[in-house]
Amino acid sequence: MARPKNQKARREQLVHSAKQAIVARGLNGLRAIDVAAYSELGAGSVAYYYPDLGDLVRDVHEDAVSRFYWNRRQQRAEGEDPAVRLRRTIRSGIPTSLDDIDFQVLNELHTHAHRDAFHAELMAELYRLEVSLYIDVLSEGVVAGEFTMALPVETAASNLVAMEDAYGLHFMGGTPLDADDIYRMIAANAEVMAGCRLGE
Repeated sequence: MARPKNQKARREQLVHSAKQAIVARGLNGLRAIDVAAYSELGAGSVAYYYPDLGDLVRDVHEDAVSRFYWNRRQQRAEGEDPAVRLRRTIRSGIPTSLDDIDFQVLNELHTHAHRDAFHAELMAELYRLEVSLYIDVLSEGVVAGEFTMALPVETAASNLVAMEDAYGLHFMGGTPLDADDIYRMIAANAEVMAGCRLGE
């Protein structure tokens, strides 16, 4: 059989379909037929492109991490006031809808990380990347004389990421908090740590 020329596009389609399947039924017991249900391709095509379904799940995880991190970076404009950049950074780490597929997938894969070294390393890398976002903006605020840190920058950055993760998990789990509630709680902590006012 001739090898399709659009393998990259097909794999990208299957990654998206697999995300939908993971959100709908979870990671455990995921089958090619589950992925095919969200794709125009059949289960045989899923198996053709991904003979080992674990490879598809790994691609899903890499894609979700990359999209989440780079979407956050792109929301930060150079030259902005540090307080504005800190507000944007906090906002970008909060899910705005229960339908946010990358948040859902990352939460599902997070629970799987302790069973698989590959997934554990990706989650650790995402944590490092998110902390680096906060280190950058907090350091800029210190240099600009706008932030007076009550904690070392690295500690404050780690704490802010931990709050994002915790509130995001509760939000996706159905806790009666919305994105604005979560922002206000994280921002209140950021104000104490950075000695600044953030507002809405």
